[in-house]
This record gives sequence, C-alpha cells and structure tokens, in this order.
Amino acid sequence: MNQAIPSSTYTEIDQSLEILKSNENRWITLPLDQKIALLREVHQGVVDTAEAQVSDALAAKGLSNDSRLASEDWLGGPFANGRVIGTLVEALESLLEHGHTGIGKRDARTLPSGQIAIKVLPKRWIDHLLVSGFTGEVRLQAHIKGDEWRERCALVYKEPPAKGKVALVLGAGNVPSIGLLDVIHKLYVEAQVCLLKFNPVNEYLEPHYREILKPLIEEGYVRLTMGGASEGKYLCQHDLIDEIHITGSDKTHDAIVYGVGEEGALRKANDDPACDKRVTSELGNVSPVIVVPGSWTQDEIKFQAANIATMMYNNVGFNCNAARVLVMQKGWPQRRALLDAIREVLSSLEARPSYYPGAADRYQRFINSHDGAEAIKTRSLERVEGALPIGLVVDVDPEEIDHLCFKEEAFCAMAATTNLEASDAQSFLKTATQFANDVLWGTLNATIIIDPRTEKASKDALEKAVDELRYGSICINHWPALSYGLGSTTWGAYPGHTRDDIQSGVGVVHNTFLLEDVEKTVISGPFKVWPHPPWFVTHKRSVELARELVSMTHKPKIMNLVRLISHALRG
Repeated sequence: MNQAIPSSTYTEIDQSLEILKSNENRWITLPLDQKIALLREVHQGVVDTAEAQVSDALAAKGLSNDSRLASEDWLGGPFANGRVIGTLVEALESLLEHGHTGIGKRDARTLPSGQIAIKVLPKRWIDHLLVSGFTGEVRLQAHIKGDEWRERCALVYKEPPAKGKVALVLGAGNVPSIGLLDVIHKLYVEAQVCLLKFNPVNEYLEPHYREILKPLIEEGYVRLTMGGASEGKYLCQHDLIDEIHITGSDKTHDAIVYGVGEEGALRKANDDPACDKRVTSELGNVSPVIVVPGSWTQDEIKFQAANIATMMYNNVGFNCNAARVLVMQKGWPQRRALLDAIREVLSSLEARPSYYPGAADRYQRFINSHDGAEAIKTRSLERVEGALPIGLVVDVDPEEIDHLCFKEEAFCAMAATTNLEASDAQSFLKTATQFANDVLWGTLNATIIIDPRTEKASKDALEKAVDELRYGSICINHWPALSYGLGSTTWGAYPGHTRDDIQSGVGVVHNTFLLEDVEKTVISGPFKVWPHPPWFVTHKRSVELARELVSMTHKPKIMNLVRLISHALRG
C-alpha cells in the first residue's frame, strides 16, 4: 500500500485552480466526440487499475488480500465505476449519433397521478444477465408533463452554458467509487471542470484516481488535492471555486455553508450563509426497510434474512444506504422467525475492523439507547483488532419519535426494529409510509419487502406507498445500493430540501441518461432470486464473480460471460 500522501499546499491548490479556470470554457466547447474519447480512456483506466485499487482498499480496511470480503471493494469500486461510466459512454454515443441518449417515447409512461416515469432498466443487454427480472424507472417531478422531458433530456448539450464553472468535489471517505463518479457527473452532466479533494480516510485512492483520470488531468479539466479540514475550508472559500459538491454528513454541509460553533449556529438559525455558493450534496439517511406482513416459506425467510443482513453488514455499515430501521407489523406471526434468521446470518460472518473514525463511540451511543439492544458477535470477533459486534436495537417504540435510532444515522454496523399497529398488509403499507416520511430522518433511500402473494392482493396499496414515499430511491425487495451502482438509475435525495434543513442533500448524481427534473428512482426485483445476487454476503463465489463483472463493464468477451455464469451458479 502507498505511504500517506502529504496535504496539498495552498500554493499548489491555487495553481490547480488557475489551470482549471483557464480551461473551463474550453471544456464546454470541446466537441462531443472528443469528450467521449476521453471518457473511454477513463473507462479503460478503471479496468487497468482495478486489482491494485482493491488491494489497497483491503489494506486500508485491515483486511487481507485473500479475504472473501474483497467482493465489496470490487463491486463498490471498479464495478460501480465501470458500470456508470460504461452506461454514460453509450448514452453520449447515442446522443452524438441519433440526437438522444438512448431513451425514447416508448420508455415513458404516465402514472395515474399524471407524473411521467421513464424506464431505464433493463436497457443494455447485460442488464438481462446481471439483474434478470428487475425493472427500474426514473420518475420526474410533477410539473413535467407530456413530452416535455424529451426536450429537457441532455439539456446541457443542447443548450450549453454560456460560461464555464469550476466545481469542488469533496470526496467521501467510505465507498471508493463515490469521488470518481462525482467528478464524472460534474464534468459530463453539469459541464463543470473539477477539483477533487480526497477524504483522509481513503487517501489511498489518489494514485489510482490519478492514473484513471490521467486523460482529463493532462488536458487541464481535472485536478486532485489532498488534505484535511483546513484545506477543505480554504477550497470552499476560494474565489476560483464556483460550486461545491459534497458526499458526507449534514453536519459537514452546515459547517461549509454556515460555519461552526456559536456563530455557525446563529447563521443557520437566520439562514445567513457564510458561503453562498451553490452546494449540491448527498448526506446520508436513516434508511427504512419496510417489511410487509405475509405468509413466507422457510426458503423465503432465509433469502430475505441474507438480503437484510447484507444491507447491515456491507462495508461494516459505513454506507448511507445501510439498513437502519426495520419497520414491521406488530402482530406479524413471522416477525421473530425473520429476526432470528438475520441473527443467524450475521453471526456466521467474519469479524472485521470498524475502520471509519468515530465508529466505536457511535456504536456505544446506539447500544446504550434502548434496553432491547443486542450485540451480535461475528466469527473470531475477539481476535480482530478494532472489530465491533453488529448492533440490533430491537422493538423501539414507534411513538418515541425522537429516539436516536429514528433521528440519527448510526454510520456503523447498527440497525433498529420497530413495530406498527396495522390490521392487514394494506393498512400496514399506509401506516409504514407515514412513519417513514414523518418520523425517520432523511430522504435518500427506502426498501419495501413484499412477497408476490401479498403484492398481488395489495397492488393498489403498494403503488400508493411507492408514490407517496418521499425518498430519492425506492427499491422493492432489494437493497437500494442498486440505485447507486447501476448508473442508468439516479442517486440522490428526494427534491425540496433547503440549505437550512438539508437532511439527505440536494441534487442527483450518476444519471447517465441525462434526465432533468428527477424526483425519484424506483427499482423492483423478484422477492426471491436464484442464483443469489453477487452482492449478498452469503454468496460463495462473490469475489470471482465481481472480478468478471468489472471486465464485463468494458469490453466483454465470451469467456468472461462463461466464467460469469459459472461463478453465479456456484454461489
């Protein structure tokens, strides 16, 4: 692994920004075919650096190169990068050749409410293999009617801005693909040249990003910087920075916009920003998993237990889309069986260091917040330095609306359960939707788990719940991380937050079809999938499968496909 990289000096930062400023207009006027050629080179760089990047990620997280957990960093790093960039390349090629990004009138439908929904999954041939049986659509905001969306699609290329901008991207410290994809989004979807500041937690990414982004760096469209809070503050206040994008916490957002301490609190109370630049953001969520009561088979319980355990355990819970609150019906006879099955899966997994700063303190606060809290021990927990049990805070009273588990993102391997009074599945969906919207903090992502028999009998209630849930991504039966990593689907908070009540943030990223006026992404998948999805913590061939998936995002060959199917079937 690389040695720690020193912070950038203010002089180096100034020089980087001057280079970007001198090229901001050239980027806008650069012909689309040349932009695509640069992006293809970036895509190749993702594949070429994948092995080394994953190796460094494992070392940074205290894991060995032969760990079965490596699949998380293959999927959350090179695969997500390759998938999103690959879909964007295809969309831009279509725009160049056909005048549209690959979606047309046949992909649009009008919901009963009059809202427009655009089918974005499946669209590529590999979708039918990777997420067979899944569908995805992007729903647009209510003011968009009829075919208006077609005129507004790829608007940045149809009506380029008159003047360029320099964007500051403050990179996340958890998932290794976030910073790179935020830079690509700013460049190709918002037409802004970019300076990326790495988070000190994952500064190991710098040499890999530098190699991947080399074509854009050499042309003066991207610069990279290192440093902590002081360098971040200097950048945010710099005259040459026009816009800021942050992936992090709402507290960090408020520190940037209003400042810190008493002065910052007073500024926020009066909505008097210290930094009045446009700030887009993705800031986390207390993610609900709404478990609709039904009559499940033992195999279905086992499958969904692995599904939910994955949402809790992946990346030690350092995900903004981790399962945080399981919302269930109080009288559901299979509630205990599902929780027992989740406990069984979690206790079978290997212990791992909780690498993100502050995890132990956050974990303790949540464990101490409720008498029903449990510490689930993973395998070899005592022998792994820095490892924590997995927390499960059971049966938090839904009337205790200000409970810590409802109002704060734990950002460690920690989830809670709560039980709502409801007479049947239909009334439960209504009550659970109200609870998620009105009690839980944030609007980033939500999951609804519903078996096919119950779904058939509750179709209208399910559709109403999806319509009314105020979340930027809603995934039926599966983890909303799909919405982050598939590229054709958008990722970001539900629209409408203000800077003085930012919650999960403002704006969406990825959005490879270049849709405007996005409200939410909705993905639906089968209640039970065979073979198990590659992201499941119980998948026995996930590492081998993830490697093949990275290759498939770029230039798939028949042998990649053969090996992919083989690993999938043996998982």
